[in-house]
Amino acid sequence: MSDSTPALSRKNPATRRALELDALAAILPMDRRDRLAEILTDDDVETLKHLAREGMGENSLRALASDLAYLEAWALAATANPLPWPAPEALALKFVAHHLWDPAQRESNPNHGMPADIADFLRAEQLLRVEGPHAPATVRRRLSSWTTLHHWKGTGGPFASPALRSAIRLAVRAAARPRARKSKRAVTGDVLEKLLTTCTSDRLVDARDAALLLVAFGSGGRRRSEVAGLRVEQLVEEARVPSDPTDANSPALPCLTIVLGRTKTGQADENQRVLLVGRPVDVLNQWLLRGAIAKGPIFRAIDRWGSVEAKALTPQAVNLILKRRVALAGLDPREFSAHGLRAGYLTEAARRGVALPEAMQQSQHRSVQQAASYYNDAERQMGKAARLVV
Repeated sequence: MSDSTPALSRKNPATRRALELDALAAILPMDRRDRLAEILTDDDVETLKHLAREGMGENSLRALASDLAYLEAWALAATANPLPWPAPEALALKFVAHHLWDPAQRESNPNHGMPADIADFLRAEQLLRVEGPHAPATVRRRLSSWTTLHHWKGTGGPFASPALRSAIRLAVRAAARPRARKSKRAVTGDVLEKLLTTCTSDRLVDARDAALLLVAFGSGGRRRSEVAGLRVEQLVEEARVPSDPTDANSPALPCLTIVLGRTKTGQADENQRVLLVGRPVDVLNQWLLRGAIAKGPIFRAIDRWGSVEAKALTPQAVNLILKRRVALAGLDPREFSAHGLRAGYLTEAARRGVALPEAMQQSQHRSVQQAASYYNDAERQMGKAARLVV
């Protein structure tokens, strides 16, 4: 190899891919960079970089990278070869058979479902955690990612074939199980108040966490990725508003608009906005003042000496903060996740008689069916139908 060869090309493939993945450090989980570099191919890394340049949302790209790594590792274990492009129908059918299967059938036929050696390989790579069949939603998401990657690579795939659709439908029926909520319990108004009682000291971390909880809830139950990604530049100060909308002379409350930009269900050019009124605005302003934050990320890491760092919290950190406050409040962290703030907002809105369309404007739910499910749950819990034998 001549001395003129670029240093990057002289490195082994995994090291080269790891360095290239550094370009996606703001999006991909860099604590897993080296493992991803071992699994992904050069073409995979180029595809991810292309999608980042095309402006794919951070959460979508992160999920796509995770699914691609899983698919590559599974293909290597199942076929001893990297994932082929385009994928043959038989490989997609094998993927469904390995991940959606009938536990009862497995008891009489050990070869039913994913072979043990493949499962062992994926567990060794820390890619497989479940013992039984996968959740149908997980399999559908990975097949959807597989389809998306085929599209971006400019090649067709087998995912619209009648055989594959039929296999998925039958497999889902065989592996039927109740759909689990992302958070077992919703962070409703009463739970939120309990969490806020743990944020009453003069420490910066308490000021940050109180602002985080109130902003996430008060702005419509923002997703953890949206909370982590909030920036000062997204805040627009508005005129104060009356505390009682029907009484113009009632005490005035501070008001902010949050310009959301790109979200999970919307694009950056859709100009999505939500309001923040009252106590959440006051607590947020206190945090920004105490943290000396005039621009950039709003919710930031705080080091062990109590200094505010320049970098934003990760979505995972938002979830951990919620669980920590739950534990400090004497509740069970296993029953709550950051999504409980989103579910809790709609549940609380239903309890207080807020009209569903108005609540959806604030939560930015696109699906009436999904948003209405929280309203239906709240109404059923407060209704008489389930209280006939109490």
